[in-house]
Amino acid sequence: MNNPTQTIYVVDDDEAMRDSMTWLLEGEGYVVACFDSAESFLKARHDEMRGCLILDVRMPEMSGLELHEKLDALGSALPVIFVTGHGDVPMAVSALQRGACDFIEKPFHNEDLLSRIVRALELDAQLSARRQRNGAISHRLDQLTQRESEVMKLVVAGKLNKQIADELNISMKTVEAHRARVMEKMGVRTLAELVKAVVTVN
Repeated sequence: MNNPTQTIYVVDDDEAMRDSMTWLLEGEGYVVACFDSAESFLKARHDEMRGCLILDVRMPEMSGLELHEKLDALGSALPVIFVTGHGDVPMAVSALQRGACDFIEKPFHNEDLLSRIVRALELDAQLSARRQRNGAISHRLDQLTQRESEVMKLVVAGKLNKQIADELNISMKTVEAHRARVMEKMGVRTLAELVKAVVTVN
């Protein structure tokens, strides 16, 4: 079952390629959006896009590689699969090193493309879940008072209650009260869970 919130974005200046991709992918139940240039995709792009991007390396005006660099600079997390001609493989490998998800060489088998899309969409789902989790943790951190935040940092650094009390010049009982409120506000039960939550967003 394909995820209805995920869209496969195809950016290719070749109309026949866009048509064949649309036919193939919609036949597999995917939602597809096609663009005839990097510029037209950039105009439509927004931070909430989910799915993956199938990007032709060679296009007039702005190339697929240039678009990838722009998306990277914009902080886009959309997984990118490059479609390359034979001579473009070194460029595609270079793009992988700069964070692209995958590349496929023309001419390709449909099954090969589909398997790469499945992997890209799985990666997108993982990244989206991580962003949501980090957003929830950041929201909880924002709910802490300044003193609770100070206590939490020292707890995560491995300091004992007595050491925290001495460092902040407060009583042990006050440290324990702050520590309990930190655990409650952060929605964790153990020190290990607290450390993992704080490390995740830093």
